Amino acid sequence: MSIKVVATNRKAKFEYFLLDRYEAGIALQGSEIKSVRAGQVSLTDSYVQVDGREAWLVNAHIAPYDKASCFNHDPKRPRRLLLHRREILELWNAVRQKGVTIVPVQMYLKDGLAKVEIAVAKGKKLYDKRHEIAKRDEERELSREESRRYRF
Repeated sequence: MSIKVVATNRKAKFEYFLLDRYEAGIALQGSEIKSVRAGQVSLTDSYVQVDGREAWLVNAHIAPYDKASCFNHDPKRPRRLLLHRREILELWNAVRQKGVTIVPVQMYLKDGLAKVEIAVAKGKKLYDKRHEIAKRDEERELSREESRRYRF
């Protein structure tokens, strides 16, 4: 299987604790898949909305494809996610808890088909984010010290 990552939502790992992950297909129009293959996708402020029967990817930006000017799509339209009924019910039950949401983590092409990795996520508090930043800075300092040590 060949997987090409098109877009990642780096903000999701910082803002949320990612609990369960699912792989979902995505229903796209013709001009949208061309833009996805070109890598013109942004998942920054997007989320997944579940209504009990269907799951929708909301607010994901897929840029209009230049060569399809007549048949172009709305860049921020809601797109249906293709999941099994059991997975949709699991997501529906998870979202009904307080403080839990579903966020897309990354979009990729798997054997020519567009897939979205979504995660059930619980929001982080401010002190959790501070701890994450401090840990990242500490790891950066250690790597700098290590590189200085091997330089001479």
